[in-house]
Amino acid sequence: MTTDFSAGKVPAFYREIFETCSANGEPIHRDVFKELLSICKLETATLKIIWDLTGPSQGSITRTNLYKALALVAWAQEGKTPSNKLFENFSAKEYPTPELNDLTSVKNVKTQLSLQSNLAILGLSYSDIKQLDTINVELVPEKKGLIIKYSEYIVTSRRFGSKVTRRYNDFVALYELLLGRFPYRIVPRLPPKKIVSDSHFLESRRRALQRWLTLVCRHPTICHDALISFFVTDQGPDIQYRIRDIFRRAPDEFMTSDLAATAKSLLPSDCSEFATNREQVRSLVLVVSRLKQLTDAGVERSQAYARDSEDLANQLKILGNVNPEQLGSGHWKHMQKGFSLLSEKLMSIPSKANYHASMEQVTVCERLDLLLDVLVAHRDLCERLERGLAHDHQAALAKMLSLKKRRIQGVIKGADSESVEQLEARMLAQENIISNMELRSDYSLYCVHMETQLVHAYLETLSSIFTSLVCLHTRAHTELADVWNQVCPTIEKYFSNVEENATNGNKIS
Repeated sequence: MTTDFSAGKVPAFYREIFETCSANGEPIHRDVFKELLSICKLETATLKIIWDLTGPSQGSITRTNLYKALALVAWAQEGKTPSNKLFENFSAKEYPTPELNDLTSVKNVKTQLSLQSNLAILGLSYSDIKQLDTINVELVPEKKGLIIKYSEYIVTSRRFGSKVTRRYNDFVALYELLLGRFPYRIVPRLPPKKIVSDSHFLESRRRALQRWLTLVCRHPTICHDALISFFVTDQGPDIQYRIRDIFRRAPDEFMTSDLAATAKSLLPSDCSEFATNREQVRSLVLVVSRLKQLTDAGVERSQAYARDSEDLANQLKILGNVNPEQLGSGHWKHMQKGFSLLSEKLMSIPSKANYHASMEQVTVCERLDLLLDVLVAHRDLCERLERGLAHDHQAALAKMLSLKKRRIQGVIKGADSESVEQLEARMLAQENIISNMELRSDYSLYCVHMETQLVHAYLETLSSIFTSLVCLHTRAHTELADVWNQVCPTIEKYFSNVEENATNGNKIS
């Protein structure tokens, strides 16, 4: 049966209960609904009827279902038997308001479910994270602008099925807003800006922007924020200005989280874990940075080898085209044919070396860069909290001590009661500030704990990265060895006996 809950018939109390039970307007979890019914002071048989009429068996526990349940509870508390006929016969201006005990237990169940949902992130593998979205950033070939030239990027998102054009400054606007909205989460650094840029720099920055947006759009918390969907889907002009105008007043995550007030209970019992994890991440930054340097050097060596091999083949080709009549040796024509054949065979090396260099860049270097971006972002997060939150907390405590000292001095000097009351009011306000800071501190530590687990998920990529590295090098060396093995018969045929033949020729003469 569909119940008509028009605006005039729903008490404000119903809406308050829905806000208490629902997470961001979503349907209510069955465990929360069950806990709500348990505090209604009704017989089990009566609660069973209400559960059957409005609970999970009727589908999702939506706002309408909750309102219906509250009305049935109120009627049951008046001694009426819960049924749909009560709604059919209802004619008053407003539905009855039930008597409910303290909602603390309901809030606790909701908080625990929210915690379990967040803790589910801890079990995420890197494969799960990759499923959140796939981002592609491509550089538009031609720069835009009449006087001041600038580059544009085509940004596509698999999750949203979108394709938009963005400038570097648009990424900067999103980065700044994300830092304000999620101060206790991993927000990677943006690649630097450069006034005079060449093609190599632009390609390097394109790859960095793609990694940056990929990490943001695959963050289990950040990816669900309206900031992200706006950035990857909005087709309007001047997005860097509009996105700032729309989201600049958005509160930070702490102000909107259901876990903010209870974060302390969610922290690990061993607080030394945070310091240990921080030091481990700092060590990993150094190690992965060095690995990245080594693999980058390997790619450069492969590219240099490709260039040198091409040069070698060209020089051999030149030798093969030298006029033999200008040389005195009778064996030169025979050698020239060998030079030409060698040049042809070695010409396949540059393309193979360049191919393997590009594959190593994509499957090894880029993935190490992605991991390094995550690790550096975690290190920056810890440093940001140490500099900002701890400093603010210490300043607030110092101010409180100063107020208490002034109060004691005022009492000793016999200050009037009004001055003492004003001072106590200021102390109370300062205590609230400190309390809020302590909650923020607990919440920030909880977030860091979660972000550390996210780092651990990304560390899984090291296994596949080094698998790719070994496979690539094995294949590259095998292919290059095949080329050189094919060269051997040419060497034996055209060069091995040249000196011996030349020596014998001299003896005969």
